[in-house]
Parts: sequence; C-alpha cells; structure tokens
Amino acid sequence: MLVRMNKVILKAEDLDGYLTGADREYLSRMDKVYREVMSSFSILSTSRLEREKEREEENLIRLFNEMGTLMQEICKDETGMQVYSFITPQESHAEASRLIAKLRDVRTENQEFIYYIQRAYEMLFRLAYGGMPGTNKNYFIVKTPVTIPVQNYAVHKIPNLDDNIENTVMCVMLRGALLPSMIFSKEIQEYSSHGYVTPFALFKIWRDDTKHEHDMEYILDLDKSYFNLEMLHDKDLIFADPMNATGGSLVTVVHYLLAEGIKPRSIRFFNVIAALKGAIRAVRALENCQVFTLWMDPVLNEAAYIMPGLGDAGDRINGRDGKYHPRNIIQLIADYGANIAQLYRAQLREIEDTVLNTQK
Repeated sequence: MLVRMNKVILKAEDLDGYLTGADREYLSRMDKVYREVMSSFSILSTSRLEREKEREEENLIRLFNEMGTLMQEICKDETGMQVYSFITPQESHAEASRLIAKLRDVRTENQEFIYYIQRAYEMLFRLAYGGMPGTNKNYFIVKTPVTIPVQNYAVHKIPNLDDNIENTVMCVMLRGALLPSMIFSKEIQEYSSHGYVTPFALFKIWRDDTKHEHDMEYILDLDKSYFNLEMLHDKDLIFADPMNATGGSLVTVVHYLLAEGIKPRSIRFFNVIAALKGAIRAVRALENCQVFTLWMDPVLNEAAYIMPGLGDAGDRINGRDGKYHPRNIIQLIADYGANIAQLYRAQLREIEDTVLNTQK
C-alpha cells in the first residue's frame, strides 16, 4: 500500500498475494467453465434456428448449475463468506433469484432499481442478524389512529438485537454505496430499542479503470473523504456496497485504518452481488471480516467487471455524472428527491453532520 499526495493506493498484485493455492485452483476451474458459458452466449445471440437456441439454453442451464455447485463447494467451509442462496432454506431461494433477475434486467429503470435495492438490503439484514442467538425480546407499545371507544394501543415484540447493532458505524465507499448504506442504517434504527442511528464515515475511493483486473489500482482520496478516525476504533464497521467485484476498495480502506492504529471490533461487508474472487480476497486479506451477499457471480472480465453482473450499480441508482461536473455528496443526496429524504431523514442528518464537521 502506497501513500502519495494524501492518496492511499493499493495494487491488485497485493490483493492476489492473499490467495491460497487452493483459491487459485478453484478460480481457475471457474474461469474454465465460464469460457464454455460465453460460447453459449455467442450461439444464443447469433443463432436464428429455434431448435438450436433451445438446445443451447439447456446447455446454459446445465453450466450455470455446475458453477453454482462449485461455488457452494468453495463456500461451505469458509465461514467468512455467507451467501443467501447457499445457507437459507430452499423455499427462500426463489425470492432472492427473482429479485436479482430484476436488478440484472436491462429494462429495469432507476426507481424500480432502487425499490429492489431496498428489498435486497432488508433481506441481507435478516441474513446477518435474523439468526442471532438468544430469546430476549424488545417490546414496543404504539399508539394507533383508532380512538373509539377509547384511544387504542398495540403491543409488538421483536428480537433484542441491541448488543449486536448499537456498536456499528456505516462506512460508505461512494458513490453507489451511499443509498444502500442509508437503507442498512435504517434497518438498524428500526431494530434498535433506542432508535440508534449509526454514525457515518464517508470514503472517496475509486479504481483506475484505465487498467486491467490483473494490474488494477485502488485509490483512496483522503482530501475528499469525511470521517472521524477515533469514532471507528473498536467499532463494528459495516460496508454496504451493491457490488463486490474485486474486494480492492474494501481492503484499501480497512488497511488504511489499520495503519492509522484503528482496530475495528469486526468488519462486515454486505453486497447484493459479489464476485467469487472479490469475496475470497476480502476474507483472506482482512481479519475478523465476513462477506454477506445475496448472490454470488462466478468470474470477472479483464476490466474487473462482474460477469454476468448487472452493470454499474452506482449509475443505475444515482444516474450518471457529467464528465466535467461530478456531483459532490450533498448534490448527490439532493438528487434522491423528497421521498428518499423523508424516509431516511435521520441518516441524512448524520451524513450532513459528518460532512460539515470534518470539512478540510
């Protein structure tokens, strides 16, 4: 990891140094199967014969089932990787599969895409915290609109998760991670008996897309990041990013924090889709790190994009910036509109406070 002009840089070769021989063998096997998959893609996209298409669709289903079995084999003994469709009951898989299909679909536009992202992070919260041990409950008494013949109230109970969620900080790797982080923070607030609103730490990090997957560089710009280092020590750090392609951004941020003497109590990375390689890299490079993902995709292409993937999640959530006028954090939040601002108003106040109180 290098530091230049207040920028922290991590290289792909540093990440690959954490992979074991077994990891490399698994990844090689997956690449081999996916090359067959791409041959099927070529036939399906060019053939005009229905019978040939049907035969190739059957072959594609077989290959995807083969890759799914291989990924389950890789993940079964790795407690650091928790994949929704691998560890939940069979009856839950259809919900995840349909949701991911909608997010992948090129026809899914901005507002619908955001709706499915919200659903995805509700599912990921349940995956991580729904099975926590203990039988204690938190009780809520709520006042209802019914007043005849007297004011009515209702009693509700939920699992007591306070010890698990009230030490958390949301670490945002901008841009596509901003709204998912707000969604996840809202889930924590709703399950806290004290209405705990997570602090936020905002990191400006990007990867050099002029490079390829094997020589990629990840750049953390400290001058355009907003965080309080002391606030991160001994905390449960949560990173909510829709896509985990290479794991490079997460590892860059955490290694920077460690170099500054910050020791997190735990690190949890929540993804809608994670590439196999990115998930493995993250748990190998970071101690006490867990990757929770709704879906796992098999490979990366040369540009380090997930295949089959769902495109640029940040652009599909936020829209694209102008080439010469990228939006700052406040402009990005403003573009979410009144509905998002009202729904996540407590989170927005925390983000605003973080930006204004850590301005450089």
